[in-house]
Amino acid sequence: MEPLPQEFWVKVTPRASKDEVVGWADQVLKARVRAVPEGGRANEALVELLSDYCGLPKSAFTIVRGHTARLKRIRVARRT
Repeated sequence: MEPLPQEFWVKVTPRASKDEVVGWADQVLKARVRAVPEGGRANEALVELLSDYCGLPKSAFTIVRGHTARLKRIRVARRT
């Protein structure tokens, strides 16, 4: 896995058959989560998936745009 930029776009597919990071397409990371897009469950599942994928704590990821959309802008906090 290549290092993630400090901010990047993610296209999320909720209600998928499994949680997975699909890969990059046109500078957008594609991900699938099993959670439904209600009550922030899909957003929580996405943050947990990114945390596992990158080996960073969940607190390192912030959704800065697209809380209710499939296309989301994610910020990664890195220790210096």
